[in-house]
Amino acid sequence: MYRWIGWLTRPERVRLLGRILVWIPRPFLLTLFSLVAHLFARFGGSIRHRVKENMSAILGTQAPVKHLHRQYFYQVCLTLYELLFVSSHLPKWGHKHFCPTGEEHLQSALQLGKGAIIYAPHVGNFFFAYWYLSQRYPCLAVVTAQSEELRPLYLIMQELGCEGVDYDETPPLKLLKQLRRQLAQNGVVFLLGDFSRPAFPTGRMFGRKTPLPRGAAALALDGKVPVIPFYCRRLRGFTHQLVFSAPLLLHEQYRKDQAAEAMEQLYSFLEETVRKVPEEWLYWFNVDERWTTEEHNPGEVS
Repeated sequence: MYRWIGWLTRPERVRLLGRILVWIPRPFLLTLFSLVAHLFARFGGSIRHRVKENMSAILGTQAPVKHLHRQYFYQVCLTLYELLFVSSHLPKWGHKHFCPTGEEHLQSALQLGKGAIIYAPHVGNFFFAYWYLSQRYPCLAVVTAQSEELRPLYLIMQELGCEGVDYDETPPLKLLKQLRRQLAQNGVVFLLGDFSRPAFPTGRMFGRKTPLPRGAAALALDGKVPVIPFYCRRLRGFTHQLVFSAPLLLHEQYRKDQAAEAMEQLYSFLEETVRKVPEEWLYWFNVDERWTTEEHNPGEVS
């Protein structure tokens, strides 16, 4: 997937596509992307097989995997189009393409004066969701821009004023200090909790052990910071729903040395969200790479 994205985001191709797509009315673009997604789902080679197999392994044989994996490619097409060709219009559009639900949970959490952690999976156009948050609150995101293929997308959002600190390029102590400082100033920290690195501690998602970050619980327990489970999903076309859940006060349930136990609650939220909007989860193309740490137990729900 990253290889395809890298091919598409080369400056010369972005310029060429921009000159072509600008003449196509938006309703026709949706039809075009639906056709492209259909072609990917039929002739996408190894990536289409991998997405389909991963969906079947996690969602089960009763799920409409044939439809979902076609919708997955459709969502990827729409999101890339938005990032490359629509994002520059966000300041002019304002918030009219966003439908927040439960945002009062974040606002009430900030009244505690401890800051707030927005905890989310890579579902929907999470780039646009962070732009929305950055317009309304002092926000800092932890990003993973190590990949040269994805870096152009992060740079686009940076130009729009979305502040981020790169997990892969920032020394751990420096990263921790920046996040603590942001929270101490009653700011918002945006954490996407479902990315993986081999060195991460083990968590559990979909009945399997997998390396997952544990920083959200550690920050929350250390500073008594409320955690807001959050996700973004596409309602229709280029309109996005932002779903804020009630704050989790992990420090009232766990001790500071129980970050691993507290994270299990957050991992459950990630899994529930993916099952709720499976066609919009980014990592279907490589989630199987995380399962090498432990064989799946057939007795567990997947």
